[in-house]
Amino acid sequence: MADLNEPFDLFNSWFEMAKEKELNDPSAMNLATATPDGRPSSRMVLLKDFDTTGFVFYTNLESNKGKQLSANAQVALNFHWKSLRKQVRIEGAATPVSDEEADAYFQSRPRGSRIGAWASDQSRPMEGMFVLERRVAEFTAKFHVGEVPRPLHWSGFRVDPQLIEFWSDGKFRLHERIVYHRDGDAWTTERLFP
Repeated sequence: MADLNEPFDLFNSWFEMAKEKELNDPSAMNLATATPDGRPSSRMVLLKDFDTTGFVFYTNLESNKGKQLSANAQVALNFHWKSLRKQVRIEGAATPVSDEEADAYFQSRPRGSRIGAWASDQSRPMEGMFVLERRVAEFTAKFHVGEVPRPLHWSGFRVDPQLIEFWSDGKFRLHERIVYHRDGDAWTTERLFP
């Protein structure tokens, strides 16, 4: 594993390898939040962007994860690329992206996905698939051939990492682990026993 001074350079290197080798969704990451009473809650989401300011994903703000993020911004992310035998753990605070950033990403999505964002009452009980299908038909008719605007209940979050851990598989459990800790605008590193 390269011991780079900048964790985003190392992440980018691994992510590029994952895009070449990982069969399905190299951008898939586990997002862990906490319920209001402190129970952990996790699910898979897709990384949509990253740079030195953080890691970005999008969601329905009225979903369980949206409500949990509103109550407690502290999250953990985990990328596991089985084909590379590598994983990256990230801990930090999630903050909303700007409306302009959310609008731009929303408009880049396929039309069906944009209509789906309007049609789905994400995380709420549903009587059957016919309810969702009917809502998709209603919003398809509503927006007909015109632009599909971003719903106010749909946006993104940027996770500002305070810790990034890189784990690489080694024979006989001699795995390599290096952790980057944010210290102001700089990063400090340490190696951990596997």
